[in-house]
Amino acid sequence: MKALMKTTKSVKPAEVEKKWYLIDAEGLVVGRTAVIIANLLRGKHKTSFTPHVDCGDNVIVINAEKVKFTGKKLTDKVYYKHTGYAGGIKAITPDKVLEGRFPERVLEKAVERMIPRGPLGRQQMRNLRIYAGSEHPHDGQNPEVLDVAALSRKNKVGA
Repeated sequence: MKALMKTTKSVKPAEVEKKWYLIDAEGLVVGRTAVIIANLLRGKHKTSFTPHVDCGDNVIVINAEKVKFTGKKLTDKVYYKHTGYAGGIKAITPDKVLEGRFPERVLEKAVERMIPRGPLGRQQMRNLRIYAGSEHPHDGQNPEVLDVAALSRKNKVGA
């Protein structure tokens, strides 16, 4: 009778095999890149995906300051945050963030908003490393280069 039963195999945290991916974000569209990164972090590309276990991979993103927006989003899109005080809402546009001190935050926040909130989501976000420039200190992990621009022609602006 065992052949007739359908069971779902849940992966345990000790059984998860994590890989390292390197993504060069130069010229890539922010939202489309963030979707790919979020799926890698969650592990949804694996056949052994389990929603309550961190089965995702580690992702390194370089050249995050050179990401692109389509249309007029660079100037018209607005990010809001609240200071916690009455009337303390602050607004900033992506072009100001990219010109500022931490340009990698545009991509980081885009990915963060696609990951579920909670302890598991925070654990998955710790597997993401974003660098504004082209240098990164993770050569020892031998990351596999993932060409996001080759996945779809819409992933890169001007291609």
